[in-house]
Amino acid sequence: MKVFVTGVKGQLGYDVVKELDRRGITAIGVDIDEMDITDGESVDRVIREAAPDAVIHCAAFTAVDAAEEQAELCRRVNVDGPRNIAKICRELDIKMIQISTDYVFSGEGEKPWEPEDECAPKSVYGQTKYEGELAVQELLDKFFIVRIAWVFGINGKNFVKTMLNLSEKYNTLRVVNDQFGSPTYTYDLAKLLVDMVQTDKYGIYHATNEGICSWYEFACAIFKEAGIDMQVVPVTSEEYGAKANRPKNSRMSKEKLTAAGFNRLPTWQDALSRYLGELKN
Repeated sequence: MKVFVTGVKGQLGYDVVKELDRRGITAIGVDIDEMDITDGESVDRVIREAAPDAVIHCAAFTAVDAAEEQAELCRRVNVDGPRNIAKICRELDIKMIQISTDYVFSGEGEKPWEPEDECAPKSVYGQTKYEGELAVQELLDKFFIVRIAWVFGINGKNFVKTMLNLSEKYNTLRVVNDQFGSPTYTYDLAKLLVDMVQTDKYGIYHATNEGICSWYEFACAIFKEAGIDMQVVPVTSEEYGAKANRPKNSRMSKEKLTAAGFNRLPTWQDALSRYLGELKN
């Protein structure tokens, strides 16, 4: 099997290629230097030449606050990009995994979101990721849409690295305590995606590490696990004042993974412990 992976310089794409390599599956990893996903001709040419059996599309515009000011660019990357990839996947009759996000939901209430629940995004980022999902569904039958949240990995920026970096400058940090969800370790997620791409169990799935926390609780766990003495002050989303609207409820049900026979990810606490160990090494 040969798998084409976009966004290989990002957290998830990097780990997906490593996992494919580990299993002896041919991986073709690209980033913007090799293929501009917003350019349909570039996508068609590069994927056609690679002639893969599947595409795992990890590349995306993920800067949530910046998206509010760069809506046009965000839409080109998050909507036109997946559409361009889905078009060539349809022509070559190959399967596609589209990575999406908890931001497609309204973020209200406390009930975990099911994959089939109504989408009602409240930010430019969320809206474009939802439109990207729709583009894939309109063009393909052989698709997986995998919604993830609160991602951290070895390659690239993330909340864990930000907390560790800030701890070198400050003794006190303010962290939001009214947004709840599940962190996702890209190492664990990559294993699931590689399992998934080798099947024909198509559909929309949610995939995060097990367990729920607030960003405040996540930050406290990071400092405790890292042995850093830090005063973390809980604040509301309003007090923090981010530019983009963020979902307060990012809880996502993973029952569909179980029903399809896929292995669910370990707890986020276990993932965090392993991740910090990796960062030390």
